[in-house]
Amino acid sequence: MSTFQTYYEQFIQFLEVEKNASPYTVQFYSNDLRMFEQIMRKEGIEDVTDVTPVFVRVFLTDLYDRRLSRKSVARTISCLRSFYFFLEKIEVVEHNPFMYVPLPRQDKRIPTFLYEEELRPLFEVSDLTTPLGQRNQALLELMYATGIRVSECAGLTLSQIDFSIGMINVIGKGRKERYIPFGQFAHEALHTYIRDGRDQLLQVSRETIDTIFLNARGQPITERGIRYVFNQMVKETSLTVHLHPHKLRHTFATHLLNEGADLRSVQELLGHENLSSTQIYTHVTKDRLRNVYMHHHPRAKQKPDEQ
Repeated sequence: MSTFQTYYEQFIQFLEVEKNASPYTVQFYSNDLRMFEQIMRKEGIEDVTDVTPVFVRVFLTDLYDRRLSRKSVARTISCLRSFYFFLEKIEVVEHNPFMYVPLPRQDKRIPTFLYEEELRPLFEVSDLTTPLGQRNQALLELMYATGIRVSECAGLTLSQIDFSIGMINVIGKGRKERYIPFGQFAHEALHTYIRDGRDQLLQVSRETIDTIFLNARGQPITERGIRYVFNQMVKETSLTVHLHPHKLRHTFATHLLNEGADLRSVQELLGHENLSSTQIYTHVTKDRLRNVYMHHHPRAKQKPDEQ
């Protein structure tokens, strides 16, 4: 086994066991390291200890020659920086050659969201007399009510929901738990689906399954399946919006902040480790800006006794 392969496997194990990295992070970092190894071999470098600042510049040039996005380049640099931090930790190298490599500046994109009037037809489109209609309604209500990620929703089990206090216990990134409340609409949709539609779907598979959301075959629904459900819901309305699970998460955060929720609370509900991740939602709608201005600026409008 090559030296690189040995350190590669140790690092991946470190990510999975000690850092509790998500499967997506592990997969992306694995791909980045394989690309790094490929370029090392092409440049005649056999060992991780032989990587120099000159090679780092060659490596970065190769990344940009591949026309990768800024986001992908930044992730790759972060991966190699973490890899060499790990090699420092186990005393394989003395210095991290990626320590001072600047990350490319990211374009700040304002997340897209749906207005309340755009959401309303989606809540009215499902046929609540059918198992799948009940499931679709429960999916939409819960994801809008809690802002959970699609992966968190797909993996949600019966034991993670507490109807008595209206809370769900979500297992998020890095296996971190957080508790999120849900309101009456989500409560009713979930209760109906679990007591009725879900039982009917389970009769199809004839299996004992703890996962809440099931597909038409009575098996746990996948993340791709949830995306398909939302696409079909949009098609059944006259809406021209594009709806994906993450847009519901954006909508959840935006609506909370527009109604006066504080940033720290929204951060906790979303499961963001850093407040900077939540700050992208601090944009507000033009309607709210105008409303705040008209109600709070002393000369926004003439008082009745001055007319």
